[in-house]
Amino acid sequence: MSIAKLGEASGRWVVAASVLGSVMSFVDGTAVNVALKAIGAEFGGAISGLQWVVDAYLLTLSGFIMLGGSLGDLYGRRRVFVIGVIGFAGFSLLCGIAPTLPALIGARALQGVSAALLMPGSLAIITAVFDGPDRGRAIGLWTGFTGIAAIIGPFLGGALIDAGSWRLVFLINAPIAAAAVFIAGRRVPETRDESTGRHPDLAGALLAALGLGGAVYALIEGPVRGWSAPEIVAAGVLGGAGLVAFVVVEAARGDPMLPLAFFRNRTFSGANLATLAIYGALSASLFFIVLQLQVRMAYSATLAGSTLIPVTAIMFVLSPAFGRMAGERGPRLFMTVGPAVAAAGLWLYGRVLPGRSFWESVLPASIVFGIGLSVTVAPLTNTVLSALESRHAGIASAVNNAVARLAGLIAIAVVPLAVGIAGAELEDLTASAFQRATLISALVCLGGALISAVTIRDETVHEPASSP
Repeated sequence: MSIAKLGEASGRWVVAASVLGSVMSFVDGTAVNVALKAIGAEFGGAISGLQWVVDAYLLTLSGFIMLGGSLGDLYGRRRVFVIGVIGFAGFSLLCGIAPTLPALIGARALQGVSAALLMPGSLAIITAVFDGPDRGRAIGLWTGFTGIAAIIGPFLGGALIDAGSWRLVFLINAPIAAAAVFIAGRRVPETRDESTGRHPDLAGALLAALGLGGAVYALIEGPVRGWSAPEIVAAGVLGGAGLVAFVVVEAARGDPMLPLAFFRNRTFSGANLATLAIYGALSASLFFIVLQLQVRMAYSATLAGSTLIPVTAIMFVLSPAFGRMAGERGPRLFMTVGPAVAAAGLWLYGRVLPGRSFWESVLPASIVFGIGLSVTVAPLTNTVLSALESRHAGIASAVNNAVARLAGLIAIAVVPLAVGIAGAELEDLTASAFQRATLISALVCLGGALISAVTIRDETVHEPASSP
């Protein structure tokens, strides 16, 4: 039963708190990439050191995000969300004043742990507080604003660097966090899963972190160090063993962090598989598009980030509407058509080549891509969360977040290998390699449409298999 209505002030405050916390992490996650050059200039770090400025965050976020979701279900989603927001802001401050590169990398790892608490809690709060069409609309608003944050991050990061220092990229998180905590404390009701056992699944959390951490490390570092390097082989084996052990422990435990029975729910499994395809395509394509704009078309980092503003504007306008329509009519049509349209946009990005203007290459692709994402993302998120009972909202959100992050990590590791530029210099990004990358991204995204068509049903809420 819903606690709030989106048409009332109480409901809008809930969305505002959730959006503010998420926006902070999304902006930070994308703006940091623009800051790497300035960080290297100050600390004199090698490329591998700068990679870990990004990787340390992704490793801890991927490894602990399911624990964050289950802790929210267990101890209260608002409480865990607020702890995550405060921690993220505090460790952002440490990043902003870091005296050395190792200190910055350590603070980034702690940022990732905090993000693992706030990110699943943000969506879990919305899922628990709203119901029916209001839930779809609220998720649509959350999707639109966080999508804007993720895409505007590179532009904002470049502007802050030009205005002063890379440290501002981290220091701007404090006022955003303060607003999120203030609103959450006064306006967001507490919710939890009252049927959950009263002890967190620490063994499952540690095995998940070990398994995902090992696998992610191998995928990120393999192309750099060589797939046969002892540390890569060891990380891969350790990661695989950790994931197998995680499944064994979760199957045997009476109150697991991740009840495996969830995956007997065809909609939940199908939506997460679609997420893997769609977000993998999204991550790989944006990685290559920004590089192409900067390396081959001589755009500055700020200008390259600003070229994605059409996608931002379209998502801001359309995402809430498609979230509402999917909530009213069912998600299957939207999750089938949306990724197919987004795939067409990714294919059009292959025309972004030297000698072609923004108007004839970037803008048409961005419009089609933005429409496709707007049709897809809110219904996809709502489907994942609605496939399970609302008492499982935290872990459902955490699983989907983990899948989305892993999709990006896998895609960015694998697609450069597929197009023949893994381990190469940036200047080796040829037109043919870029076009192959956009084509692969488009095909993977189209695969997400096919998965949705086969697995998603419009009657997705509270299927029997969702209640182990």
